[in-house]
Amino acid sequence: MNLLIKGGRVIDPAQNIDDTLDILVANGKIKELGKGLKAPAGAETIDASGLLVTPGLIDMHVHLRDPGLEYKEDIVSGTRAAAAGGFTSVACMPNSRPVNDNKAITAYIIGKAKAEGVVNVFPVGAITQGSKGESLAEMGELKEAGCVAVSDDGHPVANAELMRRALEYAKGMGIMLISHSEELALVGEGVMNEGFTATELGLKGIPWAAEDVAVARDVYLAEFSNSPLHVAHISTTGSVRIIRDAKARGVKVTCETAPHYFTLTDDAVRGYNTNARMNPPLREAGDLASIKAGLKDGTIDAIATDHAPHHLNEKDVEFNLASNGIVGLETSLPLALRLVEEKVLDLKGLVAKMALNPARILGIERGTLKVGAVADITVIDAKREWLVDAEKLASKSKNSPFLGQRMKGCAAYTIVSGKIVYKL
Repeated sequence: MNLLIKGGRVIDPAQNIDDTLDILVANGKIKELGKGLKAPAGAETIDASGLLVTPGLIDMHVHLRDPGLEYKEDIVSGTRAAAAGGFTSVACMPNSRPVNDNKAITAYIIGKAKAEGVVNVFPVGAITQGSKGESLAEMGELKEAGCVAVSDDGHPVANAELMRRALEYAKGMGIMLISHSEELALVGEGVMNEGFTATELGLKGIPWAAEDVAVARDVYLAEFSNSPLHVAHISTTGSVRIIRDAKARGVKVTCETAPHYFTLTDDAVRGYNTNARMNPPLREAGDLASIKAGLKDGTIDAIATDHAPHHLNEKDVEFNLASNGIVGLETSLPLALRLVEEKVLDLKGLVAKMALNPARILGIERGTLKVGAVADITVIDAKREWLVDAEKLASKSKNSPFLGQRMKGCAAYTIVSGKIVYKL
């Protein structure tokens, strides 16, 4: 199938492009970029006038809940939610049931995604067997089976010696290690950020030190072992400072944050709103400002959703009993576009953090519109306003703190390997 995208504002940081151009797609690849391109016979044409055209967005941190927890989400519904959010690729974390710690589970995920999914699915394998933090998983086997990274996301690797060895093995295998940096002894029975709001609500708090101590440990282990490290979902002023300083020393560390950490504070918990319960928890205004500063100065490399669907029964309970996490695939883009309005990022910088950098960190051949590249493309209507309506979300789960809010900006077309998989 041939496709011509005409007259859009093409933004591709990999090529330093920000210009009004046409894009010709043939046989699933980018064939030509230029002005005044003509559609070949039989080609479909998209009029992208007034729209943004970017490399397909990549979410490097999602939970598809498949296998084993399909009542929350599965590969079919999760990839449809991704497409609706403008994502052409997602990397799914291993905390399914069973945990993705072997090639059989990896093969299942890849096979089902190819057969029934609508966007690219890149599995992330576990660091340790069963994500129990006791013995290393077979990283070489996981990579060979198709995993693009390893992580025990949702569970920190508490044993520092094991984490050191994990970093060394991952380096040797040429696979990225993604840390869930959290000191559980400091978390205790906490359910939200420790501070004024928690005290006022009578809820047990989680101090910022629970994240910072763990981030510092993992960064120092990466420095000691001279190994690459990617830190997931940072949320605190301290994490930004630690990673900024480490980068200045030449440590091979990258990191991500999620839209809720530059959009919401722990005030969102008021009313005991379980859709504002997540891990790490929402922090304070100073942390939110630090996350924006880290995005602006390049300390934070990527924006990822940490899309964590939960059934209503797991959220419609007392706050301290509710599951952690929110859905984010369908609200990430408009929330991220606010950073452009606020001049935290320009559009090239935003696309780098949502497409180019995730591709580079994971080592996947995506994130650019270069001639010859796979034609994964997102066409964005940055001006369109819409309401976050639970009934209209493609995800099986509806646990979003943004329900009922008006958003600005959305995907107009999501194109995977030259095929339109979502159209507004």
